[in-house]
Amino acid sequence: MLGDENNNNELFDLANFDAKKTALLVIDELGDPTGTPLEQTLLPAIENTARIAAAARRASVPVIFTNDAHIPGLDRELLLWGDHGIAGTPEAQTSPLLDPKEGDFTIEKRRYSAFFQTGLRLLLDELGVDTLICTGMDTNICVRHTLADAYFNNYNLIVAGDATATFLVGNQEEGLEYFKTCYAACVLSADDVVALLEK
Repeated sequence: MLGDENNNNELFDLANFDAKKTALLVIDELGDPTGTPLEQTLLPAIENTARIAAAARRASVPVIFTNDAHIPGLDRELLLWGDHGIAGTPEAQTSPLLDPKEGDFTIEKRRYSAFFQTGLRLLLDELGVDTLICTGMDTNICVRHTLADAYFNNYNLIVAGDATATFLVGNQEEGLEYFKTCYAACVLSADDVVALLEK
């Protein structure tokens, strides 16, 4: 079993951060939770992501939204969670609170991971990206599976912990700790991510 010292040695060294090789990946921040039962859980994460996205654009860091776009009556995920994120509906659109801009990218996905049978890897290759700043929800489902594939594909990972949210499965703190332990992710606050982008 690896000790903490060995795990820490595998973390991405922020001193080597290069905005020119970085993209912001926003995972399933969809619709507007204002006035819903999940407002207190989701809204702070979306607001923090909006601040990070604005800083990313100022730093010329690509902003990529990866959004559920399920096919009703077909996608297996719907058997587990019921209808949600149906392609073409408002609930499958990037949250307007994120103020998407011309020049941002959108990748539609039908499974938890934003890499699984989508064009995300090709887009990142063409953008020359080796580092991902990740935000999104649910921390322990779509964010976790996307980070797994990112790690398997050798990306450096930064997660804005307070720009992610858990509302379906597990615990937020345990989810973030898993990212550090298993995917060598640097977990930062939104304020720290903005400061990193503004260096």
